[in-house]
Amino acid sequence: MKTFSLKIVSCNKLFYEGECEIITFPMDDGDRSVLANHEGFIGVIDIGEVRFRVPGEKDYRRVVTSDGVIRVRKKMVDLVVYSAERPEDIDRFRAQAALERAREQLQQKQSIREYHVSRASLSRAMARLKASNYVGGSFK
Repeated sequence: MKTFSLKIVSCNKLFYEGECEIITFPMDDGDRSVLANHEGFIGVIDIGEVRFRVPGEKDYRRVVTSDGVIRVRKKMVDLVVYSAERPEDIDRFRAQAALERAREQLQQKQSIREYHVSRASLSRAMARLKASNYVGGSFK
């Protein structure tokens, strides 16, 4: 399978840089996938799970990301997000506490800005919990 160069960058680190065969990422209208020589575009990705496969590996690598920007070119994909973490590195208790906080905040009277921040917090906590329950190819 043909490959392309993939770079995943979060605010505090370079998460991954190397060759890739396919990447799948969440967008507002569903998941999208990119292969080598894909038509170029720039888009916004949603909070959720990004999956990518590197040459020589059968399984996909997975990363839970915040929202961000993706730039696709024929032989290169750049993904820039606020946060990125492997599912096995997620503290499930912390994620559960964040989910409960976000739910409580959504029930309170808030400004429009605060509402959107609470919704983003809720989405991120849900994505982290979902990914942390799916380790090693099966749900715990």
